[in-house]
Formats: sequence, C-alpha cells, structure tokens
Amino acid sequence: MPLTPRTSPLSRRTLLRALGGGAVLGGLAGCGVPAAYVDAGDRAVTDRSAEDKRLTWANWPLYIDTDDDDSTKRPTLDAFEKKTGISVDYVEEINDNDEFFGKISPALMNHQQTGRDLIVISDWMCARFVRLGWVQEMDRANQPNVTKYLDPLLRSPAFDPGRKYTVPWQSGITGIAYNHKKLGREIRHVKDLWASDLKGRVTLLSGLDEAFALLMQGNGVDITKWTAADFDEVCDQVEKYVRNGQIRRFTGNDYTKDLVTGDVLACQAYSGDVIQLQADNPDIRFVVPEEGAELWSDSLMIPDRALHKANAERLIDYYYAPEVAAELAAWVNYVCPVPAARSVLAASKDEDTAALAENPLIFPDSEMRKRLVIARDITSKERVGYAKRWNAIVGL
Repeated sequence: MPLTPRTSPLSRRTLLRALGGGAVLGGLAGCGVPAAYVDAGDRAVTDRSAEDKRLTWANWPLYIDTDDDDSTKRPTLDAFEKKTGISVDYVEEINDNDEFFGKISPALMNHQQTGRDLIVISDWMCARFVRLGWVQEMDRANQPNVTKYLDPLLRSPAFDPGRKYTVPWQSGITGIAYNHKKLGREIRHVKDLWASDLKGRVTLLSGLDEAFALLMQGNGVDITKWTAADFDEVCDQVEKYVRNGQIRRFTGNDYTKDLVTGDVLACQAYSGDVIQLQADNPDIRFVVPEEGAELWSDSLMIPDRALHKANAERLIDYYYAPEVAAELAAWVNYVCPVPAARSVLAASKDEDTAALAENPLIFPDSEMRKRLVIARDITSKERVGYAKRWNAIVGL
C-alpha cells in the first residue's frame, strides 16, 4: 500500500474534545448506578465467523486512514476486506467514553448482544469493562502479529495484565506543549508550569482521567501505584494555582487555539495534537518532562456475546502487521503501538513519510521511552469521590 501522511486538520482527540468528551457524567454512565458482573462462562455464544464472513466495528470519528480524494474509502480496511473476504460494517459512533458506556451497558449487564463485534475505547474505560467481565478474552493463537509486534511498553497495564482482553489501537502521550519562541526558554519539568513568568498563561486539561497522572508525576509519584494521598496533594496544588491566577483555565482540546494565538504559553497537551500544530508553527514544542509522562491508549475489545469473535481477532491481528500499522500511523500520527512499523516508514521514497519514522511523538526514542508510564486506573469505588472533588475545582 502507498504510504502518504494524512492531511486531516482534526485528530481523534480534537474531535472528542470539541464534542464535549472527557467529563465524568452522572447516572449509570458515571458509575452512579451499580453494574452487573458477568461470569466468564456467560460471555460467549457460538461463533458464526466461519459461515458468516462479516463483523461490525465501532470506532471514533477520524481514527482510521481515508483516501485523500474520497473520504468514504479507507485503504487499510478496504485491503483487509479484499484479502480475507470478510465484510466490515465500520461505524464511527463513539464520541465519548461515558456516553458509549451508557449506550451499550444495558445489553451487557443483561447478558445480551450489543450488535458490535469490536469496539475501541480509552484504556481507563476499558478497565471498567474488564472488571465487569463485559469483554471476552482473545485467542492469541489467532493473533501472531499481536504476539510478535505489540510494543513492550503496552503489553501489561495494571487493569489487564498480559493484555488478554484488550489490544491497543493507537497510543499517545499526555505531556506539556509550549511556545518556545514566545516563552524564550525551555520547559523540562512539570513544576515549570508554576513559574512566575507564566502566571495566567497556563492551562490544564479539564478531564480527571486526562489531567491527574502528569501532575502526580511532577510530584515524583509512581503513577502505577498512586494513592488517595497523592490525589489529594495534586488537588491542593491545583486549587492553590487557580486561586492565585497561575492557571488561566481548564480546557478540552481548545487549548490548541490558545497556544496558537499566544494567549497561553504552556499547557497540558496530547502528543498527536502537537504534531499537527508543529506543521504550521515549528516554535510549538512538546516535552515529556524529566519526571515522566503518561502513556495512554485507546484499545480494541471484543464485547460479550459477539457473534463474529474470530473475524474480529483476525482484523485486530491484520492491523499489527508492520506494513499495515505504518500506513495507519502515517495518517493518524499518534504513538504507533507497533515499533516495527518505523522501518517501513523509514524506507518510504516520499520524504515527508520517511520523516515520520524519526518523529519521537510517533516512535518514541529510547530516552523518551524510559520516562513513559501507564497510570493505574481509577476504580469504580474511587471514582465518585475523586470526580466530585476534581469537578469542583475545574468548575464542571
């Protein structure tokens, strides 16, 4: 397949923020109502994959490669269908993790089919599904590419040791973006956000799950095993900087506008967004602080009672072939979960495409990788209290 960098002005997370994602919702979607655990024996039905060569895949908008001349065509997915004979009903229906949880949770807790064979949600929400027993364990015998090529950094998060139930679709880094020219110096640490020359020119992400880990890392916390005391310390600090005017505001993905205009000089940011901003303004930089930064993923899962499990497993494995992962990475521009795709991009005759192989925000170098950590998730029991305090600070 030809490798061409994507030209879309919107990333998946940009759209998510524009649509209001990230806030913890009330009611069932926000964990206000208990959900029913499903035993392993009740999660599967007779798989129809052999005689029914199709599957339904729910994903986020703008999260797969499309043809530059015809956005209805998805080159990698079209190639999978041609290669395997499996027809894929690709539905861009996920705009918010909590909203989608509320949409399919009634079926899952009642041991019913969701109508979907494959879904993609953020790892902190994946953790909830795994705990509830709402997803099926994948058969790695059907996924040799996943076994061989999945990035070691992503292989064993706390919520899913060994990645039995989830496989990363794309990953990213929550770090710090800043305008080097306007600021006139480098940022190396989380604490640099609190410097006096940045008063009123700093923004933080509004979503609890997006914001807390990086701030804890700034305090030297091991975010794989953070505690309630660590969370309270971060909240105390943020409250202080809200009161004294250091923090301009809390944002969704609209931090990108503030950064471009110069209203904000430094902010919490996603690596994928900064790649896009740098195309127009090379003075905007992204830093993984010396204390570390959070590595996150949006992951593929097969929900309970899916009718085409083997077909879904086959599609997942297809996207872990390095040449396919490279084609996707050239369009999506997030951290690629298949490091072997780097050499495929590097071999491209197109200079812009080959340059992507050297971008540490797509393929983190060895020094950066040492500072990337997957945070332990917030449990259902913790979430209500933590969300209440965080949202009071943010003003949600």
